[in-house]
Amino acid sequence: MTLKEIKQQYPNQWVLIEFIHLDDELTVVDGKVLAHSPSRDEIERKLATLRNERIAVEFTGDGDTGETYLIGAIAKTLNDANRSNV
Repeated sequence: MTLKEIKQQYPNQWVLIEFIHLDDELTVVDGKVLAHSPSRDEIERKLATLRNERIAVEFTGDGDTGETYLIGAIAKTLNDANRSNV
């Protein structure tokens, strides 16, 4: 499911996404919705139970700032970058 489709199907909600692809700016291109809720707290509780490095949290509402929180992917990207500098 593309990010555009996710935003259309789950308007004004926090969405927990197992992403498949990211673009060069680390924006989710597509992925699988693991959970959705108007409550950020509910998504954070679900997030705490997951152990996947390919997780993003996206808000799809009017207050959407375009920010996506990538869980694990940023840490992995930073670790990979640090290793290449050694």
